[in-house]
Amino acid sequence: AADITRDSNAALQDLYASNPEARQLAKRAKGILVFPGIVKAGFLVGAQYGSGGTLFKKGRAAGYYNIVAGSYGLQAGIQSFSYALFFMDNDSLNYLNSSEGWEIGVGPSIVVVDKGMARSLTSTTLQNGVYAFIFGQEGLMAGLGLQGSKITRINPD
Repeated sequence: AADITRDSNAALQDLYASNPEARQLAKRAKGILVFPGIVKAGFLVGAQYGSGGTLFKKGRAAGYYNIVAGSYGLQAGIQSFSYALFFMDNDSLNYLNSSEGWEIGVGPSIVVVDKGMARSLTSTTLQNGVYAFIFGQEGLMAGLGLQGSKITRINPD
């Protein structure tokens, strides 16, 4: 658990360094779920997996999660990346904790934030329950997204 927390925190600090708007968003978030290392690979049929995500509440580790996804279509390559989900309200955060594995695309709406959008986020433009930042991409893969992903709570040693 300590290793997962350390890796997740390091990834979150990398996000803040490359996208200062994410740090501002974090000040209002009820929780931030960070996956420091997700690998996606595929050739027509694809899969992605990330173990060891940490949910931070008020800067402290509050739970651990993994993520899996499958896809089918025109795709080829391998890529690693990180992402962080910013839960902006208690309803969205409660849904993560109460569901038997949260499927992205079902439940609270998610907005994937790019750098241009991040600059325009203000207290009056925040209207969705969850904002996602994808960052630290390495490798080459056509088609990167969060759709079809399932997040499940884990209990690391």
